[in-house]
Formats: sequence, structure tokens, C-alpha cells
Amino acid sequence: MRDSTTDERSGDEEQPNTPDETGAETGEPTKKKRRRRRRRSRSEQPKAQESTGTPAGEKSDDDAGDDDTLDDPKPVKVRAAPPQVASDPEVFAVDKTFADIGLHDDLLQAVEEAGFIHPTHIQHQLIPPALKGGDILGQAKTGTGKTAAFGLPVLQMAEKGTPFQALILSPTRELAIQIRDGLRDLASQTGLKLTAVYGGQRMHTQIQELERGPEIIVGTPGRIMDMVGRGHLRLDKIRFAVLDEVDRMLDIGFREDIRKILGMCPKQRQTMMVSATLSPEIEDLARRYMNNPDKIVTTSGSLTVKIVQQHYLTVEPWDKKKLLCHLLTHEEPALTLVFCRLKRTVDDLDRYLRKHGIDCHAIHGDLRQSRREQVIKEMRTGGLEVLIASDLAARGLDVVGISHVINFDLPEDPDLYVHRIGRTARAGRGGIAWSFVTPQQGKLLTHIERLINAQIDRLEYPDFEGTERPENWRDDTPTRPIAKVDAPPPVNRMAGPSIPTSKPRDAKEQKKLDAKFPGGIVPTKLPPKRMHGRLSTGRGKG
Repeated sequence: MRDSTTDERSGDEEQPNTPDETGAETGEPTKKKRRRRRRRSRSEQPKAQESTGTPAGEKSDDDAGDDDTLDDPKPVKVRAAPPQVASDPEVFAVDKTFADIGLHDDLLQAVEEAGFIHPTHIQHQLIPPALKGGDILGQAKTGTGKTAAFGLPVLQMAEKGTPFQALILSPTRELAIQIRDGLRDLASQTGLKLTAVYGGQRMHTQIQELERGPEIIVGTPGRIMDMVGRGHLRLDKIRFAVLDEVDRMLDIGFREDIRKILGMCPKQRQTMMVSATLSPEIEDLARRYMNNPDKIVTTSGSLTVKIVQQHYLTVEPWDKKKLLCHLLTHEEPALTLVFCRLKRTVDDLDRYLRKHGIDCHAIHGDLRQSRREQVIKEMRTGGLEVLIASDLAARGLDVVGISHVINFDLPEDPDLYVHRIGRTARAGRGGIAWSFVTPQQGKLLTHIERLINAQIDRLEYPDFEGTERPENWRDDTPTRPIAKVDAPPPVNRMAGPSIPTSKPRDAKEQKKLDAKFPGGIVPTKLPPKRMHGRLSTGRGKG
């Protein structure tokens, strides 16, 4: 992962003579070290090609025809995925098989070829009622197989040759592509056609796929609405409507699109909503558009799987880049996913790590779709080791072998923490989650712990030394003094009119007023509305 040795106490400048990791003074210039590593990587290249079965100088089938390549292409490596813990009772129903939950033989064969042994708890509890045709509202921990939980019933009940009968909505493009690819593998023996409809790809290409009449459509709400408006997609024949990661779709502003899409679907349909968290707004959506749904919750205890080792590291905000570089060069994880809150932070961190010799790539919503797909493809094939991402771009990202998830910026929404660390420890595999917490974010960390119902332990790193606050440092959210506003006193609009008070009068004046207004209230001014001689006399009539 590391191309050059840097002194962590030197900021952005590289030091030519630094101790290596064994503590010995090498005295070699950094350029010589780089050349030596390049020679070593070239000598190991034939071994990597031999393990992948691809001749030297040729592209594999996955890379053929893809012109949008990444910078500094490297030979494809085969990354060993963490072992799957198929007997973990927290994730899997170890006393059940997929044959026990009512799947047909063609799907059982596809499941077996995919390497699944036991169904997860959400699959074991959701698939049988879904096969009966009922509406379902499901909640399960991230990385426990929700896609197969709703996808297998749809694949079994869908009729071959009937176009546009199943619609699966997802919040992001990457998740839509992932769902399509995953269900295509499971549908290999059924003959069903699937297509993905999402933004960022040429409209003409997706229109051509829709004209072939696929039975199952996977897409984002915005592009689905666009295709319906253009007349290329009809929703009046939908039999199955699935909303995956429905909490994220509501958070990023798809409320009205979801309501319109469900409103255009026939009322006699099967609707399934699945998510890692269930909010009151999701419950309200279920009451409006679902018919007496079965609520299936498999998140008893903690919202996160126990096989994720969660820790937090206390760090000042100006030292976070330095700490991340320190961790990546000393721990050397297999595949790391770094989450940032802002897109500009993603780009800035990408430049910083590259400057310090760490092979990394960035992905966020401003990148063109072909670039985003290529980055994820490189991750799947082992072409990169560190991916820096925003929350939206990494939504639903399912890549085998993600060993570490690092929250460079602690999410302001505690629900996002659940989705972030769910990118590792998927399908029973182990994983590590680290979070950088500044001294001002203690309360936010407590909120996250309350949400996941688990304690996050502190991780000490004694060999890391922080720095003093730079003079030109500006916090992301600068504190400004609150301006004092002289607001008028509150008014009770329900109270009656106040009685005016008058100046104290002498005895002679008071005697005159008592004689003129005996026992009454003395007016202090003229009435606001007067007739001014406009009294109708009835003259001129007749």
C-alpha cells in the first residue's frame, strides 16, 4: 500500500533519511526506494498474471471494451476475501437451509452456486411470508442479505414473458447496479430479464433495454419518473413493488417521487420495504401504501453485527489527515473504505494521501457515472486498496474483502453510521470500523452508541504524536457570537382589550366627570369610527 516512507512529524514534506519500520537507518533517498519497489512489483507481476489466468499484455474479459480507465493502471490482483463465518448464529439461521424456506429447484441451484449455505435471519423470516403474497416491512442489520431476502421471492413468483411486472427502487445508482447484478446471478436458471434504470447513463441505452420488455426493473426514483413521463415505462402492470434502503430514499429527497410511483402502481400488488432502520415516516408510508403488512425486525440488541470490531480514536480536526496516513502506513489493511462528510473533503484527502505515496481513489456524486463504475470495478478486482467516498456514492456498496471502514468525518446523522460500517463484515465475514472523533463530538458519539445499543471502545495509538493548532486553521463550522435582538414582549391574542388608564385628576375635575358620566367609564379619546354626518335620512326616495 505504501510507495514511500514519510516522517509523520514533518507535515507534507518528505524526509530523505528516515528510519524504516524496523527502526534501522537506511540512508537511501526516497526515489531509490520507489525504484526498488517498482522493480519488485514488476518481478511479482507474472505471478499475479499466473494466478488470474490472464496472459501478460492482455486484458481480462472484465476489462475488455472499457475505455474509461483509471490513472496509473496496475496489474489485476486476486484479493483473498475474509473467511465467511457461516455458522455465526447472530447472522445465519444455522438450523435452516434454503430448501426449508420454500424455494424452487432452479433458485436453490443458483443459491448453491453463489456459495450460500444457510439463510440469514432476515432471509429465513422474510422469504416464507413473501412467497405467500403478503406485504412486508422488514428491518435488518446492514450486510445480512436483504437483497436476496426480497429478490428471491420476486424471482420465484415473477412470470416469464410478462414485461414490467416487478419494480425495485433504490436510493443510488451504485446500489441499483448492484441489485441488478446480484439478482441476475440468482436468476440464471429462470430465464427472467432484468435491467437497471438510473441517472448518469445514456438515456438511449436504457430505452433500448426497456424496449426488450424485461420482467424486472431496478432503478432510482428520479430516472424511473423520467422514463414514465417519456412513455418508455408503464407501471399499470406492476405486481411486485420493492423499496430497498427506504430510509435513505426519504432522507435524500425522494418522498414525492416515491408517493407518485406507488400511486401509479395497481392497488392489487405486493409491496415490500426493507431497511436497516425504521423511522416514524417509514411507518406512515407503510400505512398509506401497504395492505396490513407483516413487520419483520431482526435487529434485536445492537443494530450492528458483533463481528465488526468498532473503535474510536480521539484526534484534533487538524491532525485527522496525518492520523489517517499513519494508520494506513502502519496497519496496512487489505481494503479500506474511508468516509467523508463533504465532497471537497474527499478530493482534498485523495490528493493528500497520493502525495504521501498511498494508492487511493475518490468517489462522490460529482464524478461522472462511468468513472464511478470503473472505480468500483477496480475495487472488486483488487486494483486499489483505499477508496475515499461520500455517503451518497457509497450507498449500498457491496465489495467482497473490505476489511476496514474509517469514519474520517463522524456522520451528523447517527443512522448513517450504521450504513457506513455495514460496508464491512458482510455475509458473516469479519471487519474493523474506526471513527475519528474530535473533542467537540463527544455528544454525537454518545448518540450513535444509543442508536446502535452498543459501546464503542476507545483505541489508543501511543506512537502517533499530534501537532499544535495551526495559525491559519479554520473549523468547518466556525462558532459565531449570537446577536442579541430586542424582541417585543409576547402578546396574548386570546386576552380581552385592556382598559386604558388615565392621569390622576383633582377633586373638582373628578366631580364634574362623575356628574356627566354617573357610574360609567370615562372615555379618554374619540371613537375610532364615526358617522361624520352620513346618517341616512331617507330623502330622495320615491
